[in-house]
Parts: sequence; structure tokens; C-alpha cells
Amino acid sequence: MVTQSEEILEQGLIKTLQEMNYEYISIKEEDNLYANFKLQLEKHNRKELALHGRESFTDKEFDKILLYLEGGTRFEKAKKLRDLKDFQLENGERVWIEFINKQQWCQNEFQVSNQITVEGRKKCRYDVTILVNGLPLVQIELKRRGVELKEAYNQIQRYHKTSFHGLFDYIQLFVISNGVNTRYFANNPNSGYKFTFNWTDASNNAFNDLKKFSYFFFDKCNLGKMISKYIVLHEGDKCLMVLRPYQFYAVEQILDRVQNSNKNGYIWHTTGAGKTLTSFKAAQLVSELDGIDKVMFVVDRHDLDTQTQSEYEAFEPGAVDNTDNTYQLIKRLSGDSKIIITTIQKLNCAVTRDYYNKHLQEVRNQKVVMIFDECHRSHFGDCHKNIVKFFNNLQIFGFTGTPIFAENAKQDHTTAEVFGECLHRYLIKDAIADENVLGFLVEYYKGQQETDLFNEKRMTEIAQFILTNFNKSTFDGEYNALFAIQSVPMLLKYYKIFKSLNPKIKIGAVFTYAANESQDDSQTGMNQGFENEKVTSDELQCIMDDYNEMFGTAFSTENFSAYYDDINLRMKKKKADMEPLDLLLVVGMFLTGFDAKKLNTLYVDKNLEYHGLLQAFSRTNRVLNEKKRFGKVICFRELKSNVDAAIKLFSNNQPNEFIIREPYENVKKELNELAIKFKEKYPNVQIIDTLQSEYEKRDFVLAFRDIIKKHAEIQIYEDFEPSDSDFVLTEQEFADFKSKYLDITVGVINPPASSTPIAGEPQLPYGNESMLEDIDFCLELLHSDVINVAYILELIAELNPDEENYQQKRQAILDTMIKDAVMRSKSKLIDDFIRENVDNDKVGFQQAKADGSMDLESRLTNYISTARNRAIHDLAVIEGIDEEALTKYISEYDFLQREKPEIIKNAIKAKKGLKLMERTTMLKRVVSQLRDIINTFNWE
Repeated sequence: MVTQSEEILEQGLIKTLQEMNYEYISIKEEDNLYANFKLQLEKHNRKELALHGRESFTDKEFDKILLYLEGGTRFEKAKKLRDLKDFQLENGERVWIEFINKQQWCQNEFQVSNQITVEGRKKCRYDVTILVNGLPLVQIELKRRGVELKEAYNQIQRYHKTSFHGLFDYIQLFVISNGVNTRYFANNPNSGYKFTFNWTDASNNAFNDLKKFSYFFFDKCNLGKMISKYIVLHEGDKCLMVLRPYQFYAVEQILDRVQNSNKNGYIWHTTGAGKTLTSFKAAQLVSELDGIDKVMFVVDRHDLDTQTQSEYEAFEPGAVDNTDNTYQLIKRLSGDSKIIITTIQKLNCAVTRDYYNKHLQEVRNQKVVMIFDECHRSHFGDCHKNIVKFFNNLQIFGFTGTPIFAENAKQDHTTAEVFGECLHRYLIKDAIADENVLGFLVEYYKGQQETDLFNEKRMTEIAQFILTNFNKSTFDGEYNALFAIQSVPMLLKYYKIFKSLNPKIKIGAVFTYAANESQDDSQTGMNQGFENEKVTSDELQCIMDDYNEMFGTAFSTENFSAYYDDINLRMKKKKADMEPLDLLLVVGMFLTGFDAKKLNTLYVDKNLEYHGLLQAFSRTNRVLNEKKRFGKVICFRELKSNVDAAIKLFSNNQPNEFIIREPYENVKKELNELAIKFKEKYPNVQIIDTLQSEYEKRDFVLAFRDIIKKHAEIQIYEDFEPSDSDFVLTEQEFADFKSKYLDITVGVINPPASSTPIAGEPQLPYGNESMLEDIDFCLELLHSDVINVAYILELIAELNPDEENYQQKRQAILDTMIKDAVMRSKSKLIDDFIRENVDNDKVGFQQAKADGSMDLESRLTNYISTARNRAIHDLAVIEGIDEEALTKYISEYDFLQREKPEIIKNAIKAKKGLKLMERTTMLKRVVSQLRDIINTFNWE
């Protein structure tokens, strides 16, 4: 059977779109693109032009429009697309130009084209382009059936580097497909393949087949709505985001209910599924509806932390009521603000106290829509009742990842009783299947079981276990961990035990004590573990003092909220200049509403059940990268029956095999099966040197990549022992094959300047592109963050050139780097650095170590800077190109983290006597060498 080709797939898609009333337009190059855009823009704005007796723009007017569209970043262009442009015609009259109709999104001009050729750093032809009013707003990249879908994603990332410019900077959405798998994502370069999404129906059934996907997603009204309403311009990060299908359906359900009834409702979207984005898009779109006076987003005070506030501000600048002053909320409610974010506690204060609510009598009778975050948390007590009773024309909606049902209702009411019907479901099993969150690896401690849980011997054994196994669980500290403890007295005892063990990791603790408690804590459960127990501020201050000494801060119980926020940031590892916290001891805080992608492990010595259990477990399962394959939970209590019950309840009693990872023995068996199959084809590492064709190398890379993934998965299990003789592939064999794997990788990332095809090798299916360039090498799985500049400097500082084994230790440093996927390109630089600073200056090196004046970090920084400048200078001399242009290119990359090849293109244009082909070849060569410089000299 012949595999369906990319061309047949392309023609089939175009035919489908034509059947859906898309106009096909042949556009071969950019001049045709601009000509078509002029015609479509005039057609779309014909009514406005007719008011001025016109049917078209003059060439000069159109040039001015293009000049306006050309300026700004990709983010700023997305704003221009959505705004009306006040434009002056040549005769002085002013018109309002509309680039897209956001309100009647079906009333836009939809076209489809294919194989548009664009001349950038290299000439590229794009597969299928959807144009809306003449602008290329959707780009579709196709691969033939059987090809990894990620190859299409990688192709688009290359287009970002090589050719996207001009009107193609207005692309809003990308779609990738190999016919049987299809995904979409926003134009946000390098956000990662994990941020590509399936389209589904409202019941979360995926439309993977391209034709089925097209009929639903590319329906003109649906696509127009997605672009107009469901792409979010994230002000904080200055990037485009697009809603996933379950977010889309949830917002649509809320809009429908607001427009067509006065009924309430709630959204059940599992923890980690992007509730903030969904709820804010709902608030934003509800606020645009006729007849809606105020939209309020209401959160619990414990959830409105610094990070949450910044996220809210990113979506709706100026909307967050983040002061402690209730009167400020009164002013916003009685003023022009249409969207307001506040806490349920402050809102309760505003409506219950006469001093405040006398100012709210007008808004009391207005149409108000409230959206409650985590609607099971604070909505079964008096606060919620007071708010609902106060407003006369109120409609409420709740969001929750863990609803309250009869089974887990400790309070008197269920979520449905308070909020009404569930409008949309997206369960944890759905999110794991979609790879929007991770599953859990739950392991149970096999140590001594004491009946007295407060027994010091038991607690010391657990603390020692955590310290001993911390690096294994967190990949040598690349991630961090929470330790959930039953009560504050127990936490204090654990903290003292950890201190007595002289840990090498940074440990902190946080809990609620009497002075930072509030009257609503009994409803929210945030004081769980210290009710009726005497805990003084002095005990918390002692922990704060240790924290201050560790990080150079100055927190006290008087500014507890600042301490909390600082812990929040360190646990999230958001700031490069902020030293992270490795392990945080908690009782109730941070077990709900806290999202940190760098957190991967939860230790539990606490009785958890139902929503509390799933909320706590879900702190670990945020998607980050290939290395983080699941959230790890280690229970020091017998919680298996509670885990099973919680998973069953929040999977809506449906099969949940995806949620809890397989036991160790199963994964071990899977790894051995892969290894047996692998060694049948590659019995020894030497055979890899005989592979010549790209097809042979590709087969090896794909086969070993599967082993890399399974190896990364198994090594985080507590039972994993690298020296286990039951493994078919020993750790030494794995390391040897990994070295060959990395050699091939380097050959792809930094190919030789010229290469001759091997005689008889089949023609590559992607034109001149290397087959290997489209492969995801999973390099992040082979890189340990512990092997960074600080680690290497630590090893160098330990060198003693007078020792007999100096050369072995010196070589061991280089070998450590060579074995790492990221650091190996920098190994020669470190070799030269050691030669200059140690080998050639033994006396000075030893003296500096002895008197404490050794500052290797400053030496290395200066050395790298000098070496990089020398490399830039040498490249400028060899190529005869302006050195300032090369320096600017690298500086721009340092700042923007993306290439700007136009800088080099302009520098090459300044060279006289070069033909077009020579310029193109030179551009490719120079940029390739600049990439080498960046890879070698840029250190995180």
C-alpha cells in the first residue's frame, strides 16, 4: 500500500475548504499576496469607501497602509489587526479601515491558497494558507502520513527563523497535520510542542483526522470567532494565546446562559487546566454583552497572591482590587469599572456593613454577573449567602477542579445546590489524555510503621528518607518539593529534625498561626491542623530567621504576607537571580491554588481525602518539559483507599487508568523489552560508527530515543537501582550509546560547511532539508541542570595541579561536560580556561585558593567575554563583514532570544560585487557560525 503523499493531503484539504465556500486564490509570491490583500481590503471596507465616493485605495494610500501594518512587534501587529484604523485619504478625507470584523465574525472574506513562495533568509514555500480579508491569518503545515507530527511543528519554528516577515507576521494560528493527527496553536514562537492542541467536540472527543478537524474548526463562522474572540493578547508576556476547546465550550456555555436565562451554573475543569484564562475570557466577553452592568471575578483571599494578581492584570489591566481598603472596592463598584477582581471576604464586608453598602444601592439593582474561582472553597458559609442576598439582579457562575458532591460534602451543601447545573466538564482523565496535565506516580513508604505518628524515631526516619532520596525525585534539584504535614506542632517537630540532620538542600516552612488567621478559615480549611492548638508567633519567627539567613532577607511575623510571597516566587523558580527553595514544609497553605511548573514531588504525612487529596496531589502535575513526565507523590501513611476513592469520584466514575502511573516492575519490563529489540539491531556501540546514510542514522536515533524516554521515566521510581543486573542495557552501555547519539545530534545542529551525498542514498523527502533536522532529539532528557556553570566552577576550584591524579581529575571535568547534551559544546572553552588559569599559572592559582582571593566566576565571565569577542572579530575578518553587525546580531539575540537575520542580510548587502547566490550562501554560512558562537559562549 502506498503511503498518502503530502501533495495529496494538501489537495484534499484545499478541496474540503472549497466545499466549505472558501475562495481558492493562486498566490505564487509576495507581490501577488499584496495585490490580493489590496483587493480584499477594499472589498471588506466597501461600505466605508462608498461613503466617500470611492471603490478602492490609490497606490499611494495602499503603500501608507502597508507602512502602518509593517511597524511593531508580532504582539503589536495582533492589536492592529483587531483595531479600526483612522486613515487619511489623499484628498484629506478620513476613513475608518477595518482589518477584521470582530463583532460579526462570519462577515469576513475567507480565502485559501497554497505553496506561497516567500524569500527570507532562505526561500520557503508554505503548504496551505488561509487568508481573512487578504491577510494570512492561519498557516497550515502538512506532513505525509506516517511522519511524526512534531516534525511539522519544528518546520514552523524554522520558518520563524528563516522566512516569516511582512504580512506573514499577522498569522494568528498555526495548524499542523499528517492526516491522522491534527493540532492547532497560537503564533507564539518556541512556546513548545506541548502547547499545541487537538480540537474536540463539547464532550472532549478529539477530531484528529484532518478532514473532520477541518469541517468543525475551519467552518468560517467558527474560525472567525476563534480569531476574533478566543485568541487572548497576554499583556504580561506580550504574546498570543489561544483557548483550548474545553475552554472555548465552557465560555460559550456561560455566554449562552447569560444571554438566554437568569439561571446560574458551574464549570468543572480539573485542576491545572487553565481555569484563570477560561474564567477571564468568560468575564471579558460577558462584559461586552448588552445589558450587563458589572462583571465581578471573586476569589478567596488566600488565593489572591502576588503571582495570581499579576496573571489577572495580564488579562485585564487595572481590574484587580488588590488593596486592603474596602472603600476602594466601593469606588470601583460605583464607578465606571466594568470588570472587577476582588476577594469574597472584602465583598462580604462591603455588602454587610451599612457604612459601605449605603454607597452601593444603585449597583445593587443593576445586572451583575459574578464568576467565583474555586467555588467549593468559601461558598458554603455566611459570606456567600450575604453577597447573593444583597444583589437583586445577580447571576453567578463557579469554576472548580474538585466539586463538592454528596460523597465528599463535609458542609451541608453540594456545589450543585449552591451554583446549579454543571455547564461543562473537563476531567482529570481528559486533561492527562490531552497532555495538558501530568498523571501521578504514587508510592507508599516501605519503612518501619509506627502506630504513634508523632513518634520521633518514625519522623526522623522519614526526614532522613526524604533527604537521601531528594536528588533522585527532583532530578538533582532541577525541580523542588512540598511536604504536607498533619498539623503545625508536627511541622515544627519535623523542621527541628531536618535541621538536626544538617541538610544540603534549602528547607523552609510556612503555616497559619493565630495572628494571620481570619474568621473565614474554618470554612476554607486553611487553618487545618492547628485549631485549638497553641502556636506562638515566636516559633514561626525562628523559622523566618533561618530563612532570612539562608536568602539574605529580613522577614518577620509583622510582614507575613511578604514572606509568603517570597516563598511563592522561590518555589516557582521564576526569577533567574532568585535562589530557589528546595523543600517547603506546609500544613494547609500551598496545597490548593498554588501552581508551580518546577514542583514535581509531594511528600505526604497527612490524612487527605477526596477534593483535599486531589488538590494537594495536583500541585505536582503541571506540564513543563519532556523530563517532567508525571507528578511524584510519596505517602508516609496508608492512603491507597483514599487515593482510589478520590480518583474515582473526580473521574465521574469513569475508567481512570491514565491517572496513576504503572508500578515499577511494569516500567522495568517495558524498558527491557525496548532494550532487547534495540540490541538485536545494535549489539554493540561500535556498530554506530558504520552508519552512513541519514536513513540509517535516523533509525538509530528513533530507536534509542524510545529508550531515553523510558530510562528517564524509570529512574525517578524509588525502587530504581542503576546497578540492577536485571537490566538488559547496563548503565555503562546506555552512556556509551548516548555518546554516539549526541555525536549525531551535534552533526545535525552544527553541520559541516559542505557535505557530499552518499552514492545511492534515496532522495530525501523534504527537498534539501536533512531528515534528521525534523527529529525531536529529546535533548532535555539528557541534560541535568546540576551540570551548569556553578557546578563546573566548583569542580575547577577543587583542582590541585600538584596532585598526582591532577590530569585524571582535569579530564573528568571535561568528560562530565561531554556527556551532557547542552554542556558538551562548551567543553573546549572550559579546557582552554583551565589551561590558562590553572595549567599555565599553577602558583597563582594555588595562592589565590590559599588567601581566599579566588573569584573563578569573575575570571570565567571575563574569559568568555574576551573569547566571544575574539570569535566575532575572527569571523568578521574571514568573511570581510562589518564586525558591529555581528555584535549587534548576538546582542539582539541575548535580549530577544530570537534571531534577526536581517541584520546580517543588510551587512552583506553592503559588500560590493556579490551575486545573489553568493549573498544567499554567505548569509547561511555566517548565521550558522553565529549560532555556533551563541551555543558556545552563552551560559545561563
